[in-house]
Amino acid sequence: MRIIKGFLILTIAILGFSYSEVSAKNFSSDETQSIERQIGKKIRGLPYYGVFDFISYQVNDGTVILSGKVNNAINRKSAESVVKKIDGVSEVVNNIEILPPSRFDNVIRARTVRTFLRTGGIYRYLQGPNPSMRIIVDNGHITLEGYVRTKGDSRIANILASSVPGVFSVTNNLVATKEKISY
Repeated sequence: MRIIKGFLILTIAILGFSYSEVSAKNFSSDETQSIERQIGKKIRGLPYYGVFDFISYQVNDGTVILSGKVNNAINRKSAESVVKKIDGVSEVVNNIEILPPSRFDNVIRARTVRTFLRTGGIYRYLQGPNPSMRIIVDNGHITLEGYVRTKGDSRIANILASSVPGVFSVTNNLVATKEKISY
C-alpha cells in the first residue's frame, strides 16, 4: 500500500511538472505570434513601402531577422527602427538588400504594372496602400511575392510578367489562399 501511494505521488508530481513546461512553451509561442503580428503591422505601415518592395521576417527568442529587397535605403532603415521599438524584441538583424538604381529596371517595373493593370482580375492585387502582391525587379529578373486568391491568378501573373519586354526571368513566389486578402 505504501509503495502504491508513493508511486501515485511521484506520478502526479511528474505530470504536474510536465504540464507547467507545456504551458510555458505555449506562452512563448503566443508571445512570438504576437511579436510577428506587430512586426507585420509596423512594416506594412511604413510610409514609403510600396509595390516594388518586399520585406520578410523571422522571430527567434526575441531576435528578429529582416530580409527582402527594397528600392531605397529609407525603407531598410525604417523597418529596422520600427521593429527595434516593439516590446519583446531584443535584437534586430537587418539583411534587407537595397536594389541598385537602374533605368532599365524602372522601365520593366512600369511595363509590368501596366500589363497587370490592363488584365482583368490581376489589377486588384496591386490596389491600395498595402498591395497583397509585390513586384521585385533586380537587373531584369522579376520576383513576384505576396498573396493571391487562386492558383490560377498566380499562373496568370507569372505569364503576364514573363511577357513583359526586357524581362530575363520570372520567379513566382505568390501564395494562393482562399481566404479574404486585405488590400
